[in-house]
Amino acid sequence: MIEFHLLSRSGVAPYMQLIQQVRGALRLGLLEEGDRLPTVKEVSAALAINPNTVLKAYRELEYEGVVAARPGIGTFVTMTASEASVAVHQELSQGLSTSVRKARVAGLDTDSIEAVFQRVIEPGIVEEQAT
Repeated sequence: MIEFHLLSRSGVAPYMQLIQQVRGALRLGLLEEGDRLPTVKEVSAALAINPNTVLKAYRELEYEGVVAARPGIGTFVTMTASEASVAVHQELSQGLSTSVRKARVAGLDTDSIEAVFQRVIEPGIVEEQAT
């Protein structure tokens, strides 16, 4: 079962962070069709957030067809990533882990590593912010 976490300084709304974590877990093969998500009550208690925030995330995922709510039973994953997709994500994760270790050895802190990552993934945005 997925364990959610929130990053308060990310600038991303809590409900969107929950959605992103479910999507990411699907891409990485950590969630599969039929898996149950934690209940709204469990998530709101664990993260100390309003249950409506969790409901909003779950409803959005349901609207996208990623999950289905079964009243009185729970919310269940209705789709899964392909084996090829999971394999690619795992290979890329290993490569990124190696790069992060190299960056740490070189003395870069988390903010510096994130800046490098942002520059690689969205070069136009980082360049605009620098000017």
